Amino acid sequence: MVINGFEIGPNTNLQGADLPFANLRGANLRGSNLQGSDLHGASLCNVNLHGTNLRGADLRGASLEGADLRGADLRGASLEGADLQGADLQGANLQGAGLQGTKGVPHP
Repeated sequence: MVINGFEIGPNTNLQGADLPFANLRGANLRGSNLQGSDLHGASLCNVNLHGTNLRGADLRGASLEGADLRGADLRGASLEGADLQGADLQGANLQGAGLQGTKGVPHP
């Protein structure tokens, strides 16, 4: 799958990718590098983000319902207003992440 010129798949390097409002529903991004990426307003429902590097990513207002975020690195990520209902955050690192106004209670 290619979105905005970026190949979307597991173990891909998408560091700094510009993907605001992208529809990535159900995609497999397991183990990918999305550090510093712009994903604000993106649809990431049921996306496999297991072990993904999302450090410093912009996820403001993103839909992450049912997303697999186990072991993801979300340090310093902006998640303000994101929907995390049903997301699995087991083992995720949320240190310094902005969680104001999120829906769903993050349980790392």
